[in-house]
Amino acid sequence: MNFRFTIGRRIGTGFGTLIVLTIIAFVLTLSIVSDSKKKTTTVVDQVAPSVAALKEFNFLLQRSQTLISKWYYSKNVNDGGRDELNKLITSDYPERRTELRELAKSWTKEEFRVFNTIMSKTDALFFTYQQDIMIPLNSLDSYEDVSIYFLAKDALDNAEDDLKIIYSNLDELIRNKKLAAEEVKKSMFKSLDFLQRFVELLSITLVIGGLLVAFFTARSIVKPVQLLKKMLLSMGLGILPKERIDYRNDEVGEMGTALNNLIESMESTTEFAKQTGTGNFEAYFKPLSDDDTLGHALLRMRDGLAENERVLEKKVIERTEEVVRQKEEIEIKTGELQILFKQVTDSIHYAKRIQEAILPPKPLFDQLLPNSFVLFKPKDIVSGDFYWLDKKGDQVYFAAVDCTGHGVPGAFMSIVGSNLLKDTVNNTDLELPSHIMDKLNEGVVSTLHVGVTEKQTKDGMDMTLCALNYKTLELQFAAAYNPLYIIRDGQLLQHKADKFPVGAFVGEKQKFTNNKIQLQKGDMIYIFSDGYADQFGGPRGKKFMAGNFRNLLLEMSKLPADQQRQKLDSTIESWRGTLEQVDDVLIIGVKI
Repeated sequence: MNFRFTIGRRIGTGFGTLIVLTIIAFVLTLSIVSDSKKKTTTVVDQVAPSVAALKEFNFLLQRSQTLISKWYYSKNVNDGGRDELNKLITSDYPERRTELRELAKSWTKEEFRVFNTIMSKTDALFFTYQQDIMIPLNSLDSYEDVSIYFLAKDALDNAEDDLKIIYSNLDELIRNKKLAAEEVKKSMFKSLDFLQRFVELLSITLVIGGLLVAFFTARSIVKPVQLLKKMLLSMGLGILPKERIDYRNDEVGEMGTALNNLIESMESTTEFAKQTGTGNFEAYFKPLSDDDTLGHALLRMRDGLAENERVLEKKVIERTEEVVRQKEEIEIKTGELQILFKQVTDSIHYAKRIQEAILPPKPLFDQLLPNSFVLFKPKDIVSGDFYWLDKKGDQVYFAAVDCTGHGVPGAFMSIVGSNLLKDTVNNTDLELPSHIMDKLNEGVVSTLHVGVTEKQTKDGMDMTLCALNYKTLELQFAAAYNPLYIIRDGQLLQHKADKFPVGAFVGEKQKFTNNKIQLQKGDMIYIFSDGYADQFGGPRGKKFMAGNFRNLLLEMSKLPADQQRQKLDSTIESWRGTLEQVDDVLIIGVKI
């Protein structure tokens, strides 16, 4: 049988050696770590807690020594230290003794003997405290009795001697436990030092072995595979490589031979495809075999392309003629639409001039309402909002009106409203704003035939109509939906409107409310439509909102009228940004 040193065998030999060395290192490391863990457990679970508990016991003895001395020398029978000493002897000491006895179960016999000696002497010591000092010296009279006091003194001196012996034994026991811990630590470090040296040696061996395996693999496997990869990537990009793979007696050699054959076949197929693509449908091509799917598909493609070319030439001629006809028709229609658009736009611009003509001019505002401003921003060329101004007797009438809709429909309503308002004020004896709006309401209902036909929509107006007497500083107003704001001494006073519009009654006819306000010097009056507060914008594309509108008015109310107008305009434009204006904007401000 012909033996082949295949790629699998090469990789297996190299990495098998590394795996064996790694297993040896793992087993030895596991053994040493397990032994170190046991020794560490001994230190952590036995020696260290024992030393800590013995030190705590030493501290307990020191506290008892301090407290018994204080008991003897201090005649204050109410001293809190006496309760602390009683608790130490009756509670703290038994708990500490039980804890040490539990830990002493794992100690050596000698350590356990010393421990029992310490406990016996401590029991006797605390018994002496109680019987010879604490009980006899339990009242102020006992301190006055010389015989009792000197007997207690002898007991205290003897206790001091016993404490020295206990401390000596305790220090010896603590020292022995520390030495035991140190021995365990040295043994553990010795094992770890051996493990470190072994791991260092093994690491060097693994690095050298790994480099050898990597070099061998790169030379015999990686380099040929990289050449195969380069050739396949070129073919993936549609580029036939010029390189060829040399013959080898392994899997890489077999793949190289197959790839060489594939490239030669692709070169032949590519040349045939080029000829076919240039329209040479007579080019010669022979499939590699009866099972050559690509070759037979190319032959069928060539025949199909030849037939499609004849059909497409015929269709191109027909479609070209049709496109020419359609282009001529589109050009004619486009011209007609441009003419129509210009006519409509010119008409709307003319309507704008008409609408502007019915609006009060600025000189009239300066005359009748000095120190006032109007911010008027139509959404479209013409507006559904309009403002109105006139004088009758001592009363200066001014109004902000928001008609249904905007653009051309709103503009028609604004003309109707303006004419009816002017006629009502000038041709009747009505003076109260509420009566004028009632009359205006009747005029709108009559003009628009509200309720007469089924097709009638709810066309109407939201508005605020004011009558200002500069002599008495009395302001009368009536309002449909839109409120009136007065800013006085830094506070905004909101006067609500009636909750029904002008010209759109449902059910029984309603009358508007007439409101009277006594103004003061420095008051700032604002009437407006809802377009400002309803404008979308800001970082999140939300409405400006009435609350923000009121805050803005409070902020700028002390500015001159023209600066207030500029502030309102710049703020809403900044808020709107690139978004479309959603409604007509109208604000009138009057300072008293």
